[in-house]
Amino acid sequence: MATTAPSPAAAGSTGGATPPPATRDDRVGKRPLVATLLSRPEVGSVLGAVVIFVLFLVVAPVFRNPASQGTVLYTSSTIGIMAVSVALLMIGGEFDLSAGVAVTTSGLTASMTAYQLGLNVWVGVFIALVVSVGIGAFNGWLLMRTGLPSFIITLGTFFMLTGLNLGVTRLVADGVSTQNISDMEGFASAKAVFASTVSVGGVNIQITVFWWLLLVAVSTWFLLRTRAGNWVFAVGGDPKASRAVGVPVRKTKIGLFMFVGFTAWFLGMHTLFNFNVVQSGQGIGNEFLYIIAAVVGGCLMTGGYGSTIGAAVGAFIFGMTVNGIVYAAWNPDWFRLFLGVMLLLATIVNLVVKTQAEKR
Repeated sequence: MATTAPSPAAAGSTGGATPPPATRDDRVGKRPLVATLLSRPEVGSVLGAVVIFVLFLVVAPVFRNPASQGTVLYTSSTIGIMAVSVALLMIGGEFDLSAGVAVTTSGLTASMTAYQLGLNVWVGVFIALVVSVGIGAFNGWLLMRTGLPSFIITLGTFFMLTGLNLGVTRLVADGVSTQNISDMEGFASAKAVFASTVSVGGVNIQITVFWWLLLVAVSTWFLLRTRAGNWVFAVGGDPKASRAVGVPVRKTKIGLFMFVGFTAWFLGMHTLFNFNVVQSGQGIGNEFLYIIAAVVGGCLMTGGYGSTIGAAVGAFIFGMTVNGIVYAAWNPDWFRLFLGVMLLLATIVNLVVKTQAEKR
């Protein structure tokens, strides 16, 4: 039987075998820049912030003044400090509806403890820290102990703190606000930490702006560069699967609630040392502003997705809007409508962005 020899082109040093065509490994391939940008949860909020910034630059000449921008940043920081911790909690799959009144509880605790017992103001500050973090730990512990939705648990805490704030203040201070503590020992140094101003280029910037930016930087590093940050995404995405692979779901969620308590303490201290007194009815409704800032910044209501940078941008959008409306001399009655529209649009945009990112 005749045989056919392989052709010179087919035969080579490999003994006649034709090498398989090269294939591209998607694991090491570079993603297009557009796909990378769309995969970031804060992309929608950044675009929205640019549009709103340009809008008020055009319609409100006062908005262009450096001093006005200092006011915008200050307003943004008072929302943004809490939005950082609320965003982390939402990425972890939970909510805290008591965050707004917890800020007031912190300020009331520090003020009344120091004033009524005649202590150095710093003693009241540290007692308030213990109380605030304890409230967060209680919320987290009860959540893990009962399995109830965090919405229900923190709603209950909201009502309890609202009643305690008013009832204890009336009982101890004989009114609805605390006494002025500006002449007490330790007040000046505490004010320097929590409520001082720093001149930057001739513009007075509240120190809360710098603390806010530091919190955003540290929390972003925590989320993206640490194992515990991966745990936050994991427990928000699928707690059962996370527990099965060894993620400490209980500790992670309790820790997130405690961090909300920590930021509530910090903002409460700013309120106290910025105004010297605390009104017991403050903070009601602010929890929704924190949640809106987080959602506008890219956090999904279902958990497992989001960023604290986005929450910071969401807070900045709030700061621009609340001040820009005044600078533009618009009717402020429409502000709540804007918040509702912004929340719905942000939720839809975030969902679309996440879906497109997953397809890529």
